[in-house]
Amino acid sequence: MNKKILRANLILASASPRRKTLLEQAGYSFDIVKPDLDEEAHLSDTITPEAYTKLLAKEKALAVAKSHPTSIVIGSDTIVYAAGQIIGKADDHHHARQIIELLFSRPHDVITGLAILKLDENIEIIENATTRVYPRMMTHDEIEAHINSGLWEGKAGAYGIQETGDEFIERIEGSFTNVMGFPMELVIELLKKFERTDQ
Repeated sequence: MNKKILRANLILASASPRRKTLLEQAGYSFDIVKPDLDEEAHLSDTITPEAYTKLLAKEKALAVAKSHPTSIVIGSDTIVYAAGQIIGKADDHHHARQIIELLFSRPHDVITGLAILKLDENIEIIENATTRVYPRMMTHDEIEAHINSGLWEGKAGAYGIQETGDEFIERIEGSFTNVMGFPMELVIELLKKFERTDQ
């Protein structure tokens, strides 16, 4: 695959292995700097899921960009929205079971906020991507097997479509990679603004 050449260094403000892999597969060279941020501090009863993911994506990018003002910094945050609730990562086995029982009883939305900052040029781009997921009803035994597998750990909504999609998802409307936590169609579109024109 041809490497994408940007006009400045690219930094991924995330320690997510899935985002790292997706960005590498798309042909980008980049560094990884994990932002130091308390995500729960921004959650409230009045904020919309779209505004929440945009806010966190910007905060993550900004936390890194302050120390790397000449770099292109991309921050991202993914949540699941169902039954009027913003759902992030599960805290423990019990919490994961509650989330799975909720999500796999109805369609739900996976929403990712993307923020790209380049502070020395005062560039700030913030967007959202939403994918509607139509799950298959899971049996009690399937839920328990999923919880015991540990595949829910570190994932918004306590599941990873790349690992359970064929088994537990009937269909999706929107970006598949968005459900993995990084909507690559949108990422590529936004990063095109930073590609060098003298290649």
